[in-house]
Amino acid sequence: MAVQFPPVDSPEESRRLAVIQALDAEVAGRALGRMGAIGAWVASVQGEALPHPFTRARAVVVAGSHGVAARGVSAWTADATHRQAEEIAAGGGPVHAAARLSGASIRLVDGFLATPTGSIDVEPAMTLEACASALQLGAQIADQEIDAGTDLIVPGDLGVGNTTVAAALYGTLTRTEPVLAVGRGSGVNDHVWKVKTAAVRDAMFRVRGHRDDVECVLAEISGPDFACLVGLIAQSAVRRTPVLVDGAYVTVAAYVAERLAPGTKRWLIAGQLSPEPCHLALVQALELTPVLALDMTTGQGAGALAALPTINLAAELVADQLEPEPEPEPQPDLS
Repeated sequence: MAVQFPPVDSPEESRRLAVIQALDAEVAGRALGRMGAIGAWVASVQGEALPHPFTRARAVVVAGSHGVAARGVSAWTADATHRQAEEIAAGGGPVHAAARLSGASIRLVDGFLATPTGSIDVEPAMTLEACASALQLGAQIADQEIDAGTDLIVPGDLGVGNTTVAAALYGTLTRTEPVLAVGRGSGVNDHVWKVKTAAVRDAMFRVRGHRDDVECVLAEISGPDFACLVGLIAQSAVRRTPVLVDGAYVTVAAYVAERLAPGTKRWLIAGQLSPEPCHLALVQALELTPVLALDMTTGQGAGALAALPTINLAAELVADQLEPEPEPEPQPDLS
């Protein structure tokens, strides 16, 4: 497959440090707490002395159909993905509510729904060629959105079985035992958790000999929607455009993007934290601190969008604090 991403430049670290130092020099600046750190990160990814709110945020929701969903690994029925995609296409769903309040726009990528993946516990999810094509599609979507003026990419996921896939990928790539990788996802009971854990165990066993080949692992136990998210995140970083990540599935995709395009993590900010074990572990591996802790497992990018107003407020507060006082207007000489 050999999908190659160009080198990822770092954000302007000097901008972040300058903001932090200026805030630390004043009582009012220190009083901003983590809002100051968030505002400093915004300044660094924008390459500006003072941060400003994101005004062209774009949520890109990528839907997928996982064969493993037929195993009964979720509280949702296997057909729920199609119904939720139709709801989003019609202007509904949690992502639209969150987007309206945060000022973001939405793009739904639902072309992968027509072809379910193989059930990852017993067969490959897709071919290497399909995986490469999905990675490239994600990169193309990033280019399209950034060329259209998007200043913040918000990847969103949609798919029954997504946390099963996320747990299998996390367990494989980090050598974590299935029982420690699998969470409750959509809110499953003990019986379903055991079914889910068995599916993750079997998927991990199938790829045990290829754990260091990231692209092979993706083809075997992810899905084209996941690969598309990886390409979207990695190419956004290549294009020096920040990415606001949401829950477990997107965070695992961000971790894989960092593996394929080192330096991607510098362009990421974590919107919120969910209860999934892989989410917390990989947020830490990416050296991120979530803006909010909401325990949301909604997906669709809704949790990330919930954090966007806070991020924009941080930019406003920091800019107001550091904005130079206006020069007094000269007084007329009346002598």
